[in-house]
Amino acid sequence: MSPQTVGVARSRALPSHPVPLVTAACPCHAHRVRPSLYEFAGGDAAFLALAAAHHARCLADPELNHPFSHPDQNPHHVERLGAYWAEVMGGPPKYSQSCGDQSSLLHMHAGNGDMSDLGERFLACFVQAADDADMPDDPEFRAALAAYMRWAVDDVLVYSPVDAVVPGDEPVPHWGWDGLQQQGR
Repeated sequence: MSPQTVGVARSRALPSHPVPLVTAACPCHAHRVRPSLYEFAGGDAAFLALAAAHHARCLADPELNHPFSHPDQNPHHVERLGAYWAEVMGGPPKYSQSCGDQSSLLHMHAGNGDMSDLGERFLACFVQAADDADMPDDPEFRAALAAYMRWAVDDVLVYSPVDAVVPGDEPVPHWGWDGLQQQGR
């Protein structure tokens, strides 16, 4: 093989998304690190597509339709949801810089009383929307998305009682391949 052919073969073997290198104390011990869920998914466009697909599925659901179709819903709901999920999955802090923190998100969903099976329906729509939005079908990636949404639904439902008190100044959570990431304050 010529040097040019070897270079072409190597470039085809590399992933299509950037994979940053992390170096230990010695550059000889450099190793590849898995990209964030945000990067693996395809960035902002992927999470906007997921939010749009999820919103469409929720509108089509006979029980979820009501909370997703009320007239006072923010006209930028899908874009904000996409920005939120992107930030949670390792993307830039667009949601927290323009819309608020986790506490403000929880306040929007708090105090509605019994949610019966809305959480399970919401989760099912999310899982199906990942297919609709052509998110990567890698099993580990899909498992990480589903685990996040299970956690997120459970977190929101904690504050569903009418008298729920949402703590203030909670940062937007960050979710990775191994689950919820520790956040410093």
